Amino acid sequence: MSRPPFVEMPPGVRVHRLSTRRGAFAALDAAPVGDPAGTVLLVPGYTGSKEDFIGLLGPLAAAGYRAVAVDGRGQYETPGGHGWDSYRLGALAEDVLAQADALTADGATAPLHLAGHSLGGLIARGAVLRAAEGGATPFASLTLIASGPGKVAPWQRWKTRFLTAGLPVLGTTGVWRVTHRTKEALPDAAVEAGTSGTEGVVSDLGVDGFLRRRWLATTPAQLIATGRTLRHEPDRVEQLAATGVPVHVLSGVRDGVWPIAQLDAMAARLRARRTIIRGSEHSPNSEQPAATAAELIDFWRSGLGAPSDGPGSVSGRAG
Repeated sequence: MSRPPFVEMPPGVRVHRLSTRRGAFAALDAAPVGDPAGTVLLVPGYTGSKEDFIGLLGPLAAAGYRAVAVDGRGQYETPGGHGWDSYRLGALAEDVLAQADALTADGATAPLHLAGHSLGGLIARGAVLRAAEGGATPFASLTLIASGPGKVAPWQRWKTRFLTAGLPVLGTTGVWRVTHRTKEALPDAAVEAGTSGTEGVVSDLGVDGFLRRRWLATTPAQLIATGRTLRHEPDRVEQLAATGVPVHVLSGVRDGVWPIAQLDAMAARLRARRTIIRGSEHSPNSEQPAATAAELIDFWRSGLGAPSDGPGSVSGRAG
């Protein structure tokens, strides 16, 4: 579970629902400062939400980018159904394409960049592949943040299996209590009632209270279905390379979900830019947001290619 660095709303960020042809999605929408340089759509990972990118919004906006982070279907403040079909990777990828269309219709400045964290990277990749099948893509680039070529590492597959097996029996509240026995700080009623007066952030509860509130609000069917995706998603690197969309593979120095060596190899196969963020592990977007934002901006401004010293090489060890 990614832990946002803070839960206070950054200046200039609008909290709203992004209306699309596939429904409305809760969003944090940061307006660009100065001359617009483009737009970025940010897709969160498993058990995550739009707040996992909260530390990126200010730096990206200051660089001229409209930064839009969304809750996916069934995640936190975006409602979802109870059936698994709504949460298959293909359906979630179609949601991302609908979000991209809505941003374009809303006058978002081109180019439109796509970035996904962990499971969000698999979903974002699915959106790029589906767009390519249709003959055109709305995305100028794709950044995979701590997201690998296919299913997660064996130990993570077991953890996800245990988690999803417990949900039908214990419910979200029961699972939280079992997995956070030493971190109980607030009663359920306080978590459910706590708000900052704006949808999307619960600053009066602090980060721990927010994490619990988010978990309890996420649809169990979404967690079960996307957990299955993490355990079974095949390697689609060759298909992604064939789209021609420039790719950036960004991670921390360690990662227990996809091994760093696997991410390095994927970047080489994609001839992608490769960045490692010092001081971070599986969630550089929330663990080192300033360094992560700087590397994203440099990628978008530098021609969207691999660094000059060769395809798939490490372009930055920031931190």
